[in-house]
Amino acid sequence: MRRNLEQEKEQLQRDLMEKFNLSQELEDEEIQKSIEEAVVERSRDIYLSVDEKQQLKRELFNALRRLDVLSVFLEDEDISEIMINGPHHIFIERQGILSEAKEVFVGEERLRSVIQQIVSSCNRIVNETVPIVDARLADGSRVNVVLPPVALDGAVMTIRKFPKEFFTMERLIEMESITEEAAEFLKCLVRAGYNIFISGGTGSGKTTFLNVLSNYIPGNERVITIEDSAELQIKGIPNLVRLETRNANVEGENAITMSQLIKAALRMRPDRIIVGEVRDMAAMDMANSMLTGHDGSISTGHGNSAREMMVRLETMILMGYDMPVLAIRQQLAAAIDIVVHLGRLRDHSRRVLEISEIIGVKDGEIQMNTLFQFKEYTEEQGKVAGALERIGELIHQQKLIQSGWKEVKSEKEE
Repeated sequence: MRRNLEQEKEQLQRDLMEKFNLSQELEDEEIQKSIEEAVVERSRDIYLSVDEKQQLKRELFNALRRLDVLSVFLEDEDISEIMINGPHHIFIERQGILSEAKEVFVGEERLRSVIQQIVSSCNRIVNETVPIVDARLADGSRVNVVLPPVALDGAVMTIRKFPKEFFTMERLIEMESITEEAAEFLKCLVRAGYNIFISGGTGSGKTTFLNVLSNYIPGNERVITIEDSAELQIKGIPNLVRLETRNANVEGENAITMSQLIKAALRMRPDRIIVGEVRDMAAMDMANSMLTGHDGSISTGHGNSAREMMVRLETMILMGYDMPVLAIRQQLAAAIDIVVHLGRLRDHSRRVLEISEIIGVKDGEIQMNTLFQFKEYTEEQGKVAGALERIGELIHQQKLIQSGWKEVKSEKEE
């Protein structure tokens, strides 16, 4: 009975891996030659069409030299997320829709091998002692790994791909993610040195939006970026310093935390400090850095709205500091000038939903002035129609005045 192509690939992959385990480092050409010979030999026993042979050779090379079945997904620009739940269940997100892929790993051992290949390439460690790790691919795509015994049904890996296209504000306007008026307004604020915090849920586009805003930073400034796993793609800044945290080694020592990097950055004469994402008590160090003369700093974090983001930052600080809540709120209100909140609508489009100004603390509560709010008009054929509307005016304009920039007034006021 004729065996299908998938069975042939699995058997050939095992045979070739066993053969190469006996060898030293091999060049791509040598591996391709061995694959060619193996496929020709196997095609004498069963019939394989020309297309099947080419597909088999390509998949074998990916398995032996690249990232196995993941290579196909990584090359597909329509796929934004890859979710591996053990070796035999791979899910992908294509244009906002989740589906299970037919491709699988040969086994848990092969999946673990690919994970180690990815993690070691960015000097990270993952094993049973340290079963959770964040890493990245060469193109900047974000990788999260969870191994057994924490993951009960085999190794789990999630890859968030970043688009190869470098987004600009003009592209976001074209995609209706933001209006021209709001974009011009944010441009003025970035150049004037307002401290901006970008909030949003998972997959809302926070990192992409931070990259876009960084295009407005004057090219003669010294910028320091701090991240758990380097993902930012800041362009046009010659004096750019990129810092990345480091996990503890197998003995549980020599970790470099985000808090340590923020403190180190303050001694490096920065004009602006950009913190990729705040997840813990490092929120206090981020706020402190914004209050030490480094205007124009930008950071991101997970939140359901601009107001809830401030509550989350407050909670993060309380995780590591025994401080009065009022003191924390005053610190945050003094540090952050603007909160930009992003979200994914039910039609999977990513939009700027709110731009709010932090105006201070009154009666123990952080006061916010909403400047722009997304308003939904209609929904036609599954697509949401709406726009970011101006509903308020900037109260604190000192930085704009001092920098020589003038606020863009709403059309109604003009």
